Amino acid sequence: MKRREFITLVGGAAAWPLTARAQQPAMPVIGFLRTTPSAPFAHLMAAFRRGLNEVGFVEGQNVAIEQRWTEGEDTRLPALVADLMRRQTAVIVTNQPGALAAKAAGTTIPIVFASGTDPVSDGLVASLNRPGGNLTGVVFISSALGAKRLEILRQLAPKATMIAMLANPVSAETEAERRDVQDAAQEFGLRLVLSDVFSARDIEAAFATFVQRGAGGLIVGTGPFLTSHREQIVGLAARHGVPAIHPLREFVSMGGLMSY
Repeated sequence: MKRREFITLVGGAAAWPLTARAQQPAMPVIGFLRTTPSAPFAHLMAAFRRGLNEVGFVEGQNVAIEQRWTEGEDTRLPALVADLMRRQTAVIVTNQPGALAAKAAGTTIPIVFASGTDPVSDGLVASLNRPGGNLTGVVFISSALGAKRLEILRQLAPKATMIAMLANPVSAETEAERRDVQDAAQEFGLRLVLSDVFSARDIEAAFATFVQRGAGGLIVGTGPFLTSHREQIVGLAARHGVPAIHPLREFVSMGGLMSY
C-alpha cells in the first residue's frame, strides 16, 4: 500500500455525508486503531503522520490523532472501538479486524481500512468498485499469494524436497492460504511441514522442528501476528540457514531474504 494512495482515501472519507460527522470537536480527530502490538509497527504511525503532513494536516495544529492498539490482546477491540466512537472521531483508520469490529458496533463514522484479505468475502463492503456504506480502504490480497511464494521459493532452492510453513490461523483467509500452499506442495511433489504458531515460544519451537526435519526452505504466512514477530523470524531463519520467503517487504528491511 502506497502512503499517498492511503492518504487520498482518508481525504475522500472526509467528504462523506455530514450526518456521519455531526457534532465533531473543533479540531478534527482521527482514530488510528490496530489489533497488534504498537512497538513493531511504529514505522506505520510515522509514515501516516508524514502522509498527513504532505497534504497539510499537522498533528497538534489542525488535526488530532488518537491511537489505540490492542497490544496483542484482541479481546480489547470492542472496547477500543467504543472509546473512539465516544471521542467523536471524524474517521477511523484501521486494519481488517478493526474494521470488522467497527462495523459490528454499528458506527456511522467513516472507516478507512488496510487489509490483506478480500473485503467482500469478509463482509466489509458490497463490492470493490462500489463499497457502499461507510467503509472503504486499500486491499493488497497478500494471503492469496501463498502458492506463488512456494513457486518462487522452488526456483531459489530447486533441490529442496521438504518445505516448511509458519502460519497463525486466526481467520478464514489464513486457513485458505494454508490450503493453497498444501495443494501447491502436493502438485510440485514436495513434502510440507506446517507449524501453527501463537506465541514467540511457538515460533522458536517451530524452527527447531524445521531444522530437525531437514526443511530446505520456509514460507512465512500472512497476518499481523507474524509481521509483529518479523525480527524474531528473520533472525531464526538466518541462524539456522533456512532460505525464507516473506509476505511483506518489512521482513526484508530487517534482513530477510526475499518477499513477494
